[in-house]
Amino acid sequence: MWMAVHVASARIWSRGLQKAWSTWGCRLCSQSSSSTQPSHHPRTQAEKAKRRQAREKAILSSDVNDPGLIWSDKEKIAYTAALVPGEKKDTTLPFPQSYSPEYVEFGWYQWWEKQGFFSPQQHSKQPHAVDKYFSFCIPPLNVTGTLHLGHALTYRRCFGSRRMQGYKVLWLPGCDHAGIATQSVVERKLMREQGKCRRDYSREEFLKQVWRWKNEKGDEIYHQLRKLGASLDWSRACFTMDPGFSSAVTEAFVRLCDSGLIYRSEGLVNWSCALESAISDIEVDSKELSGRTLLSVPGYQHKVEFGIMLTFAYPLEGQEGEVAVSTTRPETMLGDVAIAVHPDDPRYKDLHGKHCRHPFTERLLPIVTDSMVDVTFGTGMSFILTPAHDHTDFLLSQRHSLPRLTVIGGDGTMTSDCGQWLEGVKRFDARECVITALMERKLFRGKKDHPMSLPICSRSGDVIEPLLKKQWFVRCQEMGRKAVQAVEEGDLQIIPHFYTKMWKSWLSNISDWCISRQLWWGHQIPAYRVTVENSKDTEEEQWVWGRSAAEARQRAAVKFGVNPDAITLTQDPDVLDTWFSSGLFPFAMLGWPQQTEDLKQFYPNSVLETGSDLIFFWVARMVMLGRELTGQLPFKQVLFHSDKYGRKMSKSLGNVIDPLDVISGVSLERLQGKVREGNLDPRESVVAMEAQKKDFPKGIPECGTDALRFALCSYKAQGEDISLSVSHVLSCRHFCNKMWQTVRFTLATLHDASLPTSLAEVGQCFTSILNFTLHCVLELTEMSVKLMDNVMCNELLFYGFIFYSVSQISKYASHSYLKYIVYSLCNALLYTLLSLVSQRNLQKLKGFLPVPLLHKNLLLWAVCAPDQAETLLHFRSAVCTLGQISALHLHCPETGFTDSPPPPKASAVGVVDHSICLHLSIQNSINADKQRALLSQRREKLASKLKQALARTQTPNYAEKVPNRVRQETENKIAAMEQELKNIGDQLSALEETRGKKSN
Repeated sequence: MWMAVHVASARIWSRGLQKAWSTWGCRLCSQSSSSTQPSHHPRTQAEKAKRRQAREKAILSSDVNDPGLIWSDKEKIAYTAALVPGEKKDTTLPFPQSYSPEYVEFGWYQWWEKQGFFSPQQHSKQPHAVDKYFSFCIPPLNVTGTLHLGHALTYRRCFGSRRMQGYKVLWLPGCDHAGIATQSVVERKLMREQGKCRRDYSREEFLKQVWRWKNEKGDEIYHQLRKLGASLDWSRACFTMDPGFSSAVTEAFVRLCDSGLIYRSEGLVNWSCALESAISDIEVDSKELSGRTLLSVPGYQHKVEFGIMLTFAYPLEGQEGEVAVSTTRPETMLGDVAIAVHPDDPRYKDLHGKHCRHPFTERLLPIVTDSMVDVTFGTGMSFILTPAHDHTDFLLSQRHSLPRLTVIGGDGTMTSDCGQWLEGVKRFDARECVITALMERKLFRGKKDHPMSLPICSRSGDVIEPLLKKQWFVRCQEMGRKAVQAVEEGDLQIIPHFYTKMWKSWLSNISDWCISRQLWWGHQIPAYRVTVENSKDTEEEQWVWGRSAAEARQRAAVKFGVNPDAITLTQDPDVLDTWFSSGLFPFAMLGWPQQTEDLKQFYPNSVLETGSDLIFFWVARMVMLGRELTGQLPFKQVLFHSDKYGRKMSKSLGNVIDPLDVISGVSLERLQGKVREGNLDPRESVVAMEAQKKDFPKGIPECGTDALRFALCSYKAQGEDISLSVSHVLSCRHFCNKMWQTVRFTLATLHDASLPTSLAEVGQCFTSILNFTLHCVLELTEMSVKLMDNVMCNELLFYGFIFYSVSQISKYASHSYLKYIVYSLCNALLYTLLSLVSQRNLQKLKGFLPVPLLHKNLLLWAVCAPDQAETLLHFRSAVCTLGQISALHLHCPETGFTDSPPPPKASAVGVVDHSICLHLSIQNSINADKQRALLSQRREKLASKLKQALARTQTPNYAEKVPNRVRQETENKIAAMEQELKNIGDQLSALEETRGKKSN
């Protein structure tokens, strides 16, 4: 509440892969430093206001005069060939010279969807399938809304990587019926088009209008998801008002009622008078006021004054004197029932047990004592109690058995308890009436500016009114305790980790959850008021619940011991809070309560990713309901994110970006036009537009779906801050262009290239392939031990390997066939990130597939250290597959370990990772003269490089000028070249020996 005595209201709420990874991967997985991690202890409104002001100052003080990234529009190339939707594109067409997202991305998604590539049923058709699953439910989207980058962040998870690893993957789409938002949209539509309001229709007629709107407009968000390339199984798309899901909601309500976790009681709720409904906490925004402020309120022609503290007096009963009290809402003083003081405050010792007389109702107001009153605040506190209109006062009224008078009705007008002079008057008009009346009675003591936080309904813009209503509530204390325990025991992992403190603090002090909503659109509560024929008790409400009216009737008959025919049932007209049905999504989407195959295979979900603002209002409730109704946590890991300024991504903050704007491009003017079209107040609009100027000074160029997905995936996975810079998205588009141009170059090479004609060339080719493969495997293994073992790090490690692999192609790919293998492999691996451009490249490369070169008798020996042998043993199967060899033998001279005879002398030898010697057996069919020529050429080239490297180490002050890391790298290269020269010498000697034997 916003009341206080004298001062204010006191309310008691107390280089190689290493280099590539250092510049790309490490910034993805590193935890935020502790110095930058925000504290998540519960904050007072003043602290929240201070933090918000600091964020706004940071935005407004940013340097927006920097011209930023200079970019120009690229040529757009359209795919002009005839294409039936769902059919495969013709990839035999000439390759355009420049990369154009519009050309590349056109048509592929429809073909993927028609082929059923996103269905888990594809798993059984894969030769690399493993007995593991990966499931993820999309956070159900608001049917009235559109996607922004906050949503797109959730879809950065690369499900393709799990499919390529052989997992059985289910990514399930869903849409939320969004009770308040949808009903408001349809009501405005009907008023605009037909001049009618909801009450002009019957409930059934109005719901038909809502369903008509949903069928016409509700699939727009699915179009955006398809445009993002999300690999969702659309055959399982779920809507929370579908019959199956509705049955799950009913089942959950009944089970929770039966277990005593849902009950009906009178309690204070957040009430929107404009909507005439209770709303959830997540739908309440706090508007910070620094002092007197005039605001527009729905239903009022003039602006209403807020941010003012008024002081008036209550005269003492039976003696001279008065008690001065202060309030920001004088209209609620008609509902005052008592005055509270601290029992140890000496100023009020003589008033204990006394009364004051209400000047308008003549009601006596007892002066009660309570230790909740803060005597250290200002001049000392006493405050008036209005239990029916303030949460704290409601709790105090329970402790002191005080009455509760509702003086403001659900429509925002004053009730009959105020007297005839105010009955039916709108609440903020009544405010002026009360002030005037106080002045007339000489009880008005003044007013002053008062900083305050004003609760605003995010749906209607109305000022929230706490009202006392009989509603259905969920008991949350025990479920909250179990949710805390799940995190403490490691069953549920929250990332970033610092949210665990916030999780524990909130759930340890959780209050019961009001789930009633006074709407028509939604799941009507499956509870029925019972009227028994000839019953004398007509005042007390009697309720039963059931999966159907028939079941409820049987329950009532048993409960009251009467014939079912003597019972009249009236179903509660209210609907359930949308968050209640959303809380069931992870398991209801899989067919719960039936034990479906999907539920058995894919529940619990593997992971959840969502905005940090939903940690309590959705995530915590999913955890509580999932554990209570299924006996299992709904997921094992939760990842949270927000924007770069620590704000949630919200239209009400003006910091949302339509991902389609990033895909297709948008000007800064249009971005700011979207802010102006919103309902932000002037200051918030300024803050939002200044942030846009800094982040997107020249707007956003056309980047395409692949570039956006790659950009999102490259962000820090375990931190909460997201900063989408134009330069980064453009760099991802440039990477797509490099992949495009690489394939164009490869195709041109393959047109003229000949395949290896001798086994000597084959040996050289295979050794190069294995050098490439093993080099990546070993360095990748070395890096992996430095990273945490979690889902996202594993994925990022995987993409770090891909990113590095592409950068190393020119180092190892000296043969056209190897180019084909490497480019195809890289495009295949990048498919999970750059699905569209990789798909086009792979299809094009298929037309140049060379004749298979696999020889059953090709054997490879790796002479290495024990730890390297252990790594190679683990990856032996992969090396044989990628290297197209029949066997990989390991030989460790240091320990004497070997799993085969030593490698033959007459073999192709290569060095990888500066320390591993690879021996490829090709001695049975070798062109010795040609092999000698190749080895001699290689020796000359290596000798020259070695001479240059040694010369660099002999420059003056080499040790002082060159960093240790660089010196170590140089030494390793020198050692590798010396070893390779020795190997070449050994091979030449073996060839001479072989020739000598043949001549004899």
